[in-house]
Order: sequence, then structure tokens, then C-alpha cells
Amino acid sequence: MATLHILSHSPFSDSRLSSCLHLLGAGDGLLLSGDAVHALQPGTVQRQALELMPDSIALYALDEDLQARALSAPSRVQAVDYPAFVELCTRYAKVNSWL
Repeated sequence: MATLHILSHSPFSDSRLSSCLHLLGAGDGLLLSGDAVHALQPGTVQRQALELMPDSIALYALDEDLQARALSAPSRVQAVDYPAFVELCTRYAKVNSWL
């Protein structure tokens, strides 16, 4: 059963991103929002880990949060707006928010 995982906390303040990456399975998706988009900063271990994820795992980032932090999504990550975020939540069988 495919799951959309949603992260909103900075990857530099705790281990949620690392824990989530270990649990992702084929067909799952990961949406970075809020401070979690800092994982996409160039040259970081977190960005490298995301770019090395298998293609069977979809990676998304909330565009508004990228813009607010002056970041851009690498080619591996699809930037989405709020309507697309809602659509993603309906596309997956389960949604897991990493609070």
C-alpha cells in the first residue's frame, strides 16, 4: 500500500528525515514542506541522500516553502503548489505526517 510521507521539520534539528528515508518503500512518496525543504540545500548530505533515492519513490517539495527560503528544487524533486498537495494526498492509499 503506497504511502505519502510528509515532513515539515528541519533535517538539521532532528533525525526525522533519516528515519523516514529508511522506511520509504517502492511506490511511496515524500513531500517536503516547511523547514524540511532545507534538506534541498546544495552540498548537504541530506540533499545527496534524496537525490540517490530510487526512482520508484516520488519526491516532492511545496513550492511556496521553497520560494520562502530562496531554494530551488533539483530535477529529482517535483515542486508542487497547494492544490497539487491536496491531490497528492488523495493519490496515495495512506498519508503519514511526521510530526
